[in-house]
Amino acid sequence: MKVFTYSEARQNLSELLNTAQNEEVEIRRRDGSIFSIVPKRGKRKSPFDVAGIKTKATTQDILNAVRESRAS
Repeated sequence: MKVFTYSEARQNLSELLNTAQNEEVEIRRRDGSIFSIVPKRGKRKSPFDVAGIKTKATTQDILNAVRESRAS
């Protein structure tokens, strides 16, 4: 983790952000306040992108279940 003073962070914001892409960065103020900067990881997957499951059901089993549910 890299630590910057408030003044260093202000003067080197670009470097600070580049560093924060790979590791946590702390900014310390004179009054003792400490702030942590970490990259926000965006969700790159579709909410409909779900993992598949293994099953012994055949296509015919699924079609029969659908037909049966529609007949009710």
